[in-house]
Amino acid sequence: MELPQKVCLVRIFVGESDRLGSQALYEAIVMKAREIGMAGATVIRGAMGFGASSRVHTLKLLRLSEDLPIIVEIVDKRERIDVLLPFLNEHVKEGLVTMEEVEVLHYRHRR
Repeated sequence: MELPQKVCLVRIFVGESDRLGSQALYEAIVMKAREIGMAGATVIRGAMGFGASSRVHTLKLLRLSEDLPIIVEIVDKRERIDVLLPFLNEHVKEGLVTMEEVEVLHYRHRR
């Protein structure tokens, strides 16, 4: 897949315990992005964070944390991201969705 140099980066900030039915919300987002045919998605698990509620979620050695922060990053053409946005609007009940223009330097696949 070829990507133009100027594309959009969408970041979706949710909690690890957020669900869509029986599936983790971050997994559902990645699978939806794949279904749409997007260039790719990455899930990042945070060690510590807080959101609108100001409740701190943290990973400590002596304590198992509940609901660690999760960030899903997706880079693609604006047209494809526009297809994903209604899904995010419907299913991200708590969290943050950001979008910015980014410049692609390399997008390669080993053959």
